Amino acid sequence: MTDTLKAIYHNGTFILKTPYDLPEGVEVELVVQSPQLVPPKISDLTDRETFLKQLVERMQQNPIPSNAPPVTRDMLHERR
Repeated sequence: MTDTLKAIYHNGTFILKTPYDLPEGVEVELVVQSPQLVPPKISDLTDRETFLKQLVERMQQNPIPSNAPPVTRDMLHERR
């Protein structure tokens, strides 16, 4: 059985955002999806420079269209 549940991590405990009936002592597997971006761990300066150049090139090849609707702060956050 696979279900997706949302939880908040607080003081070393995962607190479910919605109730879910699980038997006491059941083992679960958690997959953490962080909302924060984590920079690549590139320690070599030459590799990092190459990576950043390629990143900028890809961004320049895929510009945001001038007629794209503006993105508001509220649009960036999940709403229910």
